[in-house]
Amino acid sequence: MRVIVVGAGVVGTMHAWHAVERGHEVVQIERETEARGASLRNFGQIWVSGRAGGEELETALRARELWEGIGARIPELGFRAIGSLTPVRNDLELAVAEAALNRPDAAARGYKLLTPDEARAANPALRGAFQAALWCERDAAVEPRTAQLVLKQALLRSGRYTFIGGREVREVIGENAVRDDHGDVHTGDAVVLCTGAWLGGLVKELVPDLPVRRVRLQMMQTEPLGEALTTSVADADSFRYYPAYASDALDALNAAQAQEPTAAAHKMQLLMVQRRDGGLTIGDTHEYEHPFAFDVVEEPYEHVARVAESFLGRPLPKIRHRWAGVYAQCTDTSRVVHRQQVRDGVWLVTGPGGRGMTCSPAIAETTANELGW
Repeated sequence: MRVIVVGAGVVGTMHAWHAVERGHEVVQIERETEARGASLRNFGQIWVSGRAGGEELETALRARELWEGIGARIPELGFRAIGSLTPVRNDLELAVAEAALNRPDAAARGYKLLTPDEARAANPALRGAFQAALWCERDAAVEPRTAQLVLKQALLRSGRYTFIGGREVREVIGENAVRDDHGDVHTGDAVVLCTGAWLGGLVKELVPDLPVRRVRLQMMQTEPLGEALTTSVADADSFRYYPAYASDALDALNAAQAQEPTAAAHKMQLLMVQRRDGGLTIGDTHEYEHPFAFDVVEEPYEHVARVAESFLGRPLPKIRHRWAGVYAQCTDTSRVVHRQQVRDGVWLVTGPGGRGMTCSPAIAETTANELGW
């Protein structure tokens, strides 16, 4: 079988990976010379802890398993089974963490409530004050800025993979074929459009009422910390954002403890992960209303820096990079992804939202199974 994959972000690349793994020939077409969207502009987290139960958690756990296997084969991917800690500072936040422990799927996530001493034993860099910390053993990380590149190199070594960069697919031609902006037609037995947050042009023509929206976020990265941050770190505002923490205790937290004004205005949480070079990736914000701002604003960076420093008990290293990114999210946020046959032999797969890096291997596996690859 010959599979045409449009889009070289992590979702598209994982579709290419599964097709090659199953013995098929793949042509992957990317409108940039290399992927440059949300698949690079993220934390690199394989984030199981906050996922909703049912399909979303099952997808995340299966993807976590797949990431670990791929990472064992490709060490340059930087897969690290580091887990995560969410420190809590008062009884309201602690109650939300305790409620999470009572979920029927808590064991599958690897939840455990740690004392401050236990949390610092797991992550000695956390020298700030907190009352307890929610540990999630199943969380992990890869290197987002290089993951697609090393996966592409592995695919090229298969001898059944062709990458075509700098080509924008403009048109679906008949069955199982697309035409790019150079006029070349690419024909296969199946075409999968994994266009990420690029929802205009061809995608809008194919699905005018696509139930997917775009979300903008701001993040930053520091110089090396100078010591190991041995787990991912989140703050209690992440309880408000991730569906796994929904509970009466969360309702009580929301009613009695408002977010800081900057965090509320920019729909923020703290997430912090260390890169292999020692720097910290820190964020993030969420902007849903279009048109998006064209600039980044400083107040959210100041907020997450303050929160990060309060957990670390020390100043952050110098900020090296600041950026904004845009990802695609199903408008029904309970859906893991939007997968739709849009023409004979042509499928669109988009909208995983902030779950793309986490869930992409399992999303692509499901596509491969459903299409009978």
